[in-house]
Amino acid sequence: MSALSAALPRLPKSKSTGSTSQPRARGARRKAASTTVSNPVEHLQDAYVDPTSGMHIGTVTIGGQQLRVGIRPGAANMKPLLVFNGIGANMELAGPFMREMPGIETIIFDVPGAGKSPEPKAPYRISSMASLAADLLDHLGYGQVDVMGVSWGGGLAQQFTIQYPQRVRRVILAATSMGGHTMVPGHPRVLMKMANPRRYIDKGYMKRIAPDIYGGELRSNPEAIKLFTQHARGGTKRGYQYQMLAMLGWSSLPWLWRIKHATLVMAGNDDPLVPLINARLHAFLLPHARLHVLEDGHLFLLTQAKQTADVISDFLREVNPQTWR
Repeated sequence: MSALSAALPRLPKSKSTGSTSQPRARGARRKAASTTVSNPVEHLQDAYVDPTSGMHIGTVTIGGQQLRVGIRPGAANMKPLLVFNGIGANMELAGPFMREMPGIETIIFDVPGAGKSPEPKAPYRISSMASLAADLLDHLGYGQVDVMGVSWGGGLAQQFTIQYPQRVRRVILAATSMGGHTMVPGHPRVLMKMANPRRYIDKGYMKRIAPDIYGGELRSNPEAIKLFTQHARGGTKRGYQYQMLAMLGWSSLPWLWRIKHATLVMAGNDDPLVPLINARLHAFLLPHARLHVLEDGHLFLLTQAKQTADVISDFLREVNPQTWR
């Protein structure tokens, strides 16, 4: 981890000491509970139901940090699914996918400074965000969960899993990588456009650059671009920068072999931001992983919500998931 990353302060109430090369040891401070509270939605303040996704959306405050949280209720006999979103992304972008996950309770939150969660007071490390997510689960009354991370959120999902292994049953990594210097990057021109949060604020700008940075359906389907712009709600510029700083110097490569959970790796075959080779490396290096490739780009969770949800739902319902190893 770089000197700058190591110097970043943590979010309130964060107790984690995770890092790139020395993740928090097994037997961390939280152990998975065997049961889940009857109605976590009751913990949300000012809650309402989004008619499009079916999410109950409200706020909670964890250690002084207010979070906007979405919960789509599901069956009590299934493990809940905790979803970590991409950089700068608001929870509504995952709404179409969550709508297609019948029977599986899903939890998502806007990362501080993204969507409608207020920005944090200072920069943070990715290990601190994993700790904040665990605090959120405690607050809502959840025990063990399945974990899914999309793009930037895929790094957070890996960090969460290595910090709290007993709290995680299965893992889904979508359109993501092992991070920073161990990622096979997209074209520099694409990465420069991605680094600018303007795409979440200026819909005209988004329409112009979406085909180049997201690929897949957005290259040729105007309706796919419209779908994105309809759901995207930008946070703050500082919040976006903090998300980028959180990943500075971070990589899961040194400890990836320690993630023993059954893992589904998903990727689009036309992803300019995170080329397919990253998913192939992930699936090869993780001890119990399998790869599913879709005919799409970076945003397959949005543009192919039903197909993606079907693949994930099948994986989560399998009694003994078949993997490469």
